[in-house]
Amino acid sequence: MNHAMNARLTGLGVVALALASGTAQAEVSSTITVASDYDFRGVTQTALDPALQASLDWAGESGLYAGLWGSNVDFGDGDEGSGPNVEVDLLLGYSGSFMEDFGYDVGGTYYSYRGEDDNVSSVDYYEIKGGLSYTELASTAFWYSPDYGNSDKSAWYVELNGDVPLPWWELGTTLHAGYSGGDYWSSTDDEYYDWAVGLTRSFGHFDFAVKYVDGSDLKNYDCSRQSIECGGDPVFSSESKVVFSIATTFPWAKDEG
Repeated sequence: MNHAMNARLTGLGVVALALASGTAQAEVSSTITVASDYDFRGVTQTALDPALQASLDWAGESGLYAGLWGSNVDFGDGDEGSGPNVEVDLLLGYSGSFMEDFGYDVGGTYYSYRGEDDNVSSVDYYEIKGGLSYTELASTAFWYSPDYGNSDKSAWYVELNGDVPLPWWELGTTLHAGYSGGDYWSSTDDEYYDWAVGLTRSFGHFDFAVKYVDGSDLKNYDCSRQSIECGGDPVFSSESKVVFSIATTFPWAKDEG
């Protein structure tokens, strides 16, 4: 996707959020997250280093929503120069419900990366998605990009997610399983699955989470199985790991009572 299209999409996101802030019965929020690693479908985006992430989200009463999300990234250095160090995403979509307990979600995400050297190729791309959910317990989604990572190759991702409250200490369990396929992955025989399981607990305005993440089915990116050492810069490592995170969402709700 060229820089002109990138600018138009970013501009649309800014306009949408600006209009949203003045729309009646709309909700604007922001979430700040600190995580021990930025994991994306079983693959680290920060070379196993910590991530600081932030979002600005708008949700309208009709079901329309929009958002901006950002994080630091580490895509390493190549022969041509350094890769990007910041990711900024634009999200647009529409969600609703049917049959009382079931919901749907359709939309897309544009992934934009900043900070790469001028002679390093851009990896900006977009995905569209369709998803279904059952109450707050389970959800599934299918993602598709016709130009994954600006590679001229298509890719898709299907995921299943679960959030199950536990009867002890106000804990919750998060479950995830996903599979990456399409021309982008099959061209190098790298189609793979990833999975994760974790625990969550809220204390006041802060949400704590710990999860075990495994993308090691992507063997060419699994540092623990590679014949060469990853060293201190395991860019795009898919090896299994434990990820800790703390998040808070603004505006904080006023305590009742």
